[in-house]
Amino acid sequence: MNLSDRQQTILALIVRDYTESAQPIGSKRLIEHYNMTVSSATIRNEMAALTEAGYLRQPHTSAGRIPTESGYRYFVRGLLGEADLPTSEKRMISHQFHQAHADIDEWVRLAASVLAQHSHVASLVTIPRPERAVFKHLKLIVTQGQQVLLVLVLQGGDVRQQILTLAQVVDQSQLETIASQITATCNSRDTLGVSERIERFTDLAQDITRLVHEIMERADAVWTGEIYRDGLANVLSQPEFANSDSARNALRVLEERSFLEEVLANVLSPNVGGVQVVIGGEGGWEELRDCSMVLTRYGAPGYATGALGVLGPTRMAYGRTISTVRYVAGL
Repeated sequence: MNLSDRQQTILALIVRDYTESAQPIGSKRLIEHYNMTVSSATIRNEMAALTEAGYLRQPHTSAGRIPTESGYRYFVRGLLGEADLPTSEKRMISHQFHQAHADIDEWVRLAASVLAQHSHVASLVTIPRPERAVFKHLKLIVTQGQQVLLVLVLQGGDVRQQILTLAQVVDQSQLETIASQITATCNSRDTLGVSERIERFTDLAQDITRLVHEIMERADAVWTGEIYRDGLANVLSQPEFANSDSARNALRVLEERSFLEEVLANVLSPNVGGVQVVIGGEGGWEELRDCSMVLTRYGAPGYATGALGVLGPTRMAYGRTISTVRYVAGL
């Protein structure tokens, strides 16, 4: 449905007002607070049309309207425009970071704290990591019979482990020789470089190198590193999360690393600076049905980047939140 200018104005006003009040918005409030020059009946008709189109809903028969997920998405992508933080707030945030650049752990903790403080929702920040998995060292350790523990160390300190079951028993000295050969050939190579060297090996060494390549591919797809969080109380204090199921979903999103990794891998652009907004799970994640996330990458493109952003209810101050996330990512 193509919205008229008046419908766009009404939708934007309802989103902004509901974000602040958390109360359904009626036609009377729009006229009294926003000096609209049309009649109450006209506004009610437009609100009914927006409801039929799926952008608004009526929580109770006698209540006003509140935005749906589709309404929020339309607002963010079509009506919000470019927002910027006030200069005084930028100065305050910049001052908070002034002493933190020398220590990355301190910077990340501070970023999580500042994002939670200024967005009034929960924040998450990952430690910057190399943008590509790079091979450093391989160890193969006999555990029992035909079972072998593969330990792959990547540059930056990430360690990946996997249990292998070989076709036959191989003694430890032979495994150490294979691991040394693979390490010597693949050291400092990225995933593509390891792939190009698979055919240099034969038999078991080739199979193990192929497995190393698969592990590195997975590392490239999901590379979050340690995740710092702050502001959980901000989220749980919102009226949307008074329901225990909604609160449990919000907690799961923030606390379950595997779920966060999946979201970050699927949502974030590989480029630094592009802010992504996920509203109500975008139909892909049931756990996010009551939540929105504003995410971006930060760091040094081509060398090391991390992810930072916030999670809160779909009733979020998107303009302010997007501006805060973008500004902190650029520090």
